[in-house]
Parts: sequence; C-alpha cells; structure tokens
Amino acid sequence: MMLSSLLLSPVLLAFSAASAALAAPSALKTFTVPHVDGQDDTPALLAALPDYASNSTILFKQGVHYNIWTPIKFPVLNNVEIRIEGNLSYPEDMATVQAIVASSTFPGHWFTFTGGDKVSLIGSTNPKWGWVDAHGQQWWNKHELTNRPHGWNFAKISNGVIRNMKLWKPVAWSFSASGSTNLHAHDNWIYALSDDMDNAFPFNTDGFSAGGGTDFLLENNHIQNGDDCMTVGNGAKNIVFRNSRCEGGHGLSIGSLGKGGQVADVQNVLIENVEMKNALYAARFKSWTGGKGLARNITWRNIKFDNVRFPIYVTQNYWDQNLGPKPEVADVTNTQIQDMFFENFVGNINDSPTFFEGTCVSDPCWYYVPGATGREVIIFDLYPETVKDIVARRIVPVTQSWKPATVMCNSTVISTDVGFKCQNGLFVPTLAGLFGH
Repeated sequence: MMLSSLLLSPVLLAFSAASAALAAPSALKTFTVPHVDGQDDTPALLAALPDYASNSTILFKQGVHYNIWTPIKFPVLNNVEIRIEGNLSYPEDMATVQAIVASSTFPGHWFTFTGGDKVSLIGSTNPKWGWVDAHGQQWWNKHELTNRPHGWNFAKISNGVIRNMKLWKPVAWSFSASGSTNLHAHDNWIYALSDDMDNAFPFNTDGFSAGGGTDFLLENNHIQNGDDCMTVGNGAKNIVFRNSRCEGGHGLSIGSLGKGGQVADVQNVLIENVEMKNALYAARFKSWTGGKGLARNITWRNIKFDNVRFPIYVTQNYWDQNLGPKPEVADVTNTQIQDMFFENFVGNINDSPTFFEGTCVSDPCWYYVPGATGREVIIFDLYPETVKDIVARRIVPVTQSWKPATVMCNSTVISTDVGFKCQNGLFVPTLAGLFGH
C-alpha cells in the first residue's frame, strides 16, 4: 500500500491547478458591505448578493466592526471572494440567538454557503482585524446547550479556499464543508478555549469537519477548542490534514461511522505533522456496532503529543455513553477497517489518577474505559473479523509518572502483527512496530 500514489499525487495536482485558476481570476467587481452603528448589517448584504453572485469581491472593510445579528445565507456563487478584513460580531444576547436558531427559517449555520465554483473565504493577516466573535464564553459559563448556532458551512463548493480566517470563541461547531470538492483550507485560527476549562467547558467546538468531502488539503491551521480538532465523516475521500497545531480538544478523528446501521465509506486519509497538546485523544477512530461499509487507507504519522490522556484510540464498539449503557444490537456487523497505520508518535501521557476533562458530566465519565490503567498509549477495541492490516509503528511514549506505558488489545479478535504485543498490559513493540514501513 502506497498512500502517496493513492492520495497525495492526484490531490495535490488538483490543488495546484485550482490555485492557479484562483490566483488569476477575471476582473472582479467589489461590493463593500455597509455598516450602521447599532443596527444589523446582514440585511444590506443580503439585498446586494443577487448582483454580486459571480465575478465579485464581497468586502468587510478593515477598521469596521460589523453587526452580523442575523444569519447570512449566500446564493450559489461563481468566481467570488469574500474578504473578512473587518471584525464581525454575532448578537451578544443569548436569547436572541436561540430564538433565531429555533426558527423554521434558520439555515442551519450562521454563515451558510449553498454551492458554487471558485469561491474563496479570506480573512486578514492583521492580528487586530478579521476576527469573527460569537461570544461563546457566556454560553459555556451557563452550560447552555439548547439552540446553539453552528458557525460556517462551506457546502457544495468546488475549487474553494478558506485562508487566514480567525474565529474567536465560536459557540459550537466551527467549520463544515459538507459536499465540497477540491478545498484548500490553510493558515486559519480557531480560538475556542474557555476561561475556565474545568467548570465552563466549550462543548462541541469542533474545528474542521470534512464529512462527505472529496480532495481536501487542510494545512497550517491552529485550533484550540473543546472537541475534535478535525473530523472526517462518512463519504469523505482523499483528505490531507497536515502541519498544524491542536490544543485542548478530542483529537484527530475519523467518525463516528455506522450509527443506526449506516453504510460508511471513508477512504484515503492522511494526517501528518501535527502537534496535539492538552488533549483527551491524539488519534481517534470510532464506529458503531451494527454499522456497515469500509474505512480504508487511513494514516496518522509524525504526531507529537503533550499532556494527552489517550494518544491512540480505536474503537469499533462506540456508543453515546451520555445516554446510558451500551445498547444491545441485533445486527452483529461493523464498519470494516483496512490499511490503517499509526507512525512516528512521540510524547507524554497524562496518567494522573485524578485526571479530569471538562466534558465529564456523568459517573463514570463518558470517556471511561473499563480496565484501563491511565497509562495506555494505544487502545485497539476491535470487532471480530472486521480488520485487515492495522499497525502502529515507531511509537515512543513516556508517562508523566515515569511508569511504563501500557496498551489494551484483544488478541482473540485480531491475529496479525499490530506493531506491538497485543495484550492488556505493557507496551512491547514488535519488530514490525520498530522497523516496519
């Protein structure tokens, strides 16, 4: 299996062609979004959009604090760039936002793209400007989970770019790109850390979601949040996430897949050169018992982890622990795994016996693993006869207590060499785990 031949060449060649096309657009007409102090600036933009849906620049001007007090839904766009050079603000009043989200006319996200070709969402390189403030802290302080606004849905866009965007305390769910193709998202900053991560946790503040997308390159992004740094969902193919930093969340995730018997299809994913800091997980895969389909050709490599509880975590027995005990499932199937690799992981495990993560609102916590010591560098919770070729190579962990790292792996479920001795016990690399390639 050569990931580069299957994934990198076609994806990066496609991005090169798309970048060349976007770098030299035809002459663009410009609409500068007007602003009136104390009023909602969304209606004026919506009124102008039909005239600027193609060959246009839509400019939020630097030096202006815009009031985006109602959602923006863009029409289908062609050769359009949206430049966020001013600062944008959601309504500060939570009840106002909740009423809008609860409305039957709410489009699903505060900023919604409905399709198009050659669309660029461009922020500012000026550190004082280009921020989008959702005022998430007050939601987290009050543990308010009802009618929260999703952020940006860059949906059904071909040849798209998201760059230099800066999100300040998004309430929940930052960027989604469902159904898009050939997307380059780079040099973006998501800051969704709470002032009190123990008592006012930023629930569901996912960074990037690549569900259903094809040919994505996400690189040089900085994400500080309380959920998945990036997640790859059903239907995603040819996804590269690299050269980025993630802090405070739930890792670099595939899934969950197969819920309710879903037929999953995720192929050709490369996640590399990423630093994970103060996180619950580093690399994570999760699928539901009863699901079907295939997750194939997935690699995490060159991952540095610092103060992480579970560096490598794979489960094919996922369920929503917040809803109670694991449900009984009559259909004893699972999403198949084929060619899954973890390579060049180095870092330290937070094995404190008093470990606590702010999403813990039950006893035991939703992330509790029966029998775990807290020193596990790898947990393979696999389903019988569903995995072909899963290997962890060159994994170098230390625990913060300096006790030996451990693993959890059921050798009756998988008989092939997984790169370490498959047992519930000490982490003992095999030759394949030390020298395999």
